[in-house]
Amino acid sequence: MTAPAAVRWAHVGLNCRDQRETERFYRDVFGFRRSRVVTAGGAEVVFLRQGDVHLELFDAASREPETFDGDGPQHPGTIRHLAFQVDDLDGFLARAAGGLDVSLGPLAFDEFIPGWRTVWVRDPDGVIVEISQGYTDQEPPGGPATGADDPGV
Repeated sequence: MTAPAAVRWAHVGLNCRDQRETERFYRDVFGFRRSRVVTAGGAEVVFLRQGDVHLELFDAASREPETFDGDGPQHPGTIRHLAFQVDDLDGFLARAAGGLDVSLGPLAFDEFIPGWRTVWVRDPDGVIVEISQGYTDQEPPGGPATGADDPGV
């Protein structure tokens, strides 16, 4: 089955204890900028953008967060983690404003991909965010992938 050409990534919606604190985290650590704010049913929804990646922040102050360790919750129906790629993981971590709440790592995955390193951190609401350097897609048998038109995809 081939995906329709009109389908493309939209965003991830995050429930936040404090929208402003969560917005600051994604702005200061990952370079997101506010792209829109809407009020629906008396509630403010904040949209953030960084390149083609979008986040939608909802106020969930009345709910208690789940607790978990490592790379995120592992039960169905929840987001395990968000993930970002950087060129230099150590440099990124050194520049992170105020430090980060590391939940796991940094770990090296050289046995899978030489140079692949990852750390997982918690955002202000406890959402696990993976930060990786060196990940590359696997080449299919016969050479590099050519994209969506490649019948081997």
